[in-house]
Amino acid sequence: MKNATQLIVLSHTRFGESSIVLHTLSQAYGRRSFLVRVGKKTRMALFLPLNLLEATVVENPKATLWTAHGFRSCHPLSGIRNNLYKNTMTLFLSEVLFRVIKDGAREEGLFDWCQRQILTLDALESDFSNFHLLFLLDLCSALGFSPSFEDMLPFAGKHAAALRGLMDASFSEALLLPLSGDVRNGICEDILRYLEFHTESAVNVRSLAVLREIYDESLC
Repeated sequence: MKNATQLIVLSHTRFGESSIVLHTLSQAYGRRSFLVRVGKKTRMALFLPLNLLEATVVENPKATLWTAHGFRSCHPLSGIRNNLYKNTMTLFLSEVLFRVIKDGAREEGLFDWCQRQILTLDALESDFSNFHLLFLLDLCSALGFSPSFEDMLPFAGKHAAALRGLMDASFSEALLLPLSGDVRNGICEDILRYLEFHTESAVNVRSLAVLREIYDESLC
């Protein structure tokens, strides 16, 4: 059975010399991985983190790993791909999604929420240094936790006051909230600890170190 399906790329891993396993999020299948054949002419840029794609999925009830082919981009995301900082942010956010959302999980509305977030980041022309923090807070709500500041307090460190300011502000106000690199990193780690607790998973995000390095004081 073949289905045209919209997918959000979370990551991919090599599988032999001519294939990858593509880890995705979709409305139809939730969090699911597909076997994809690749060759010298394959545009690997299609599989960058958080890309929005359409593909043909071949369902096979006898196989645990279905296949997908005929990939095309639904949105070019030029606002992200032409910006080093946004690209780094998508690497971090996609890894969080990959680690927090269980394989096979189908959270109602999660695909639509994630797609809106990606398109919002793509459209922002400036003042997006706090975006990943708002993404993480909103992800908690998208997963059904809807944290208040009191819920977050046991996980908040010395930057609790700044976290409260972020949570109390509107989206546009929160984007403009002046935070140092140290405070921003601290809040990020606080929210990740909250996610670890509620998803019962180790959110050991390797790309966080890259995000810390590139989002230095120059972006405050």
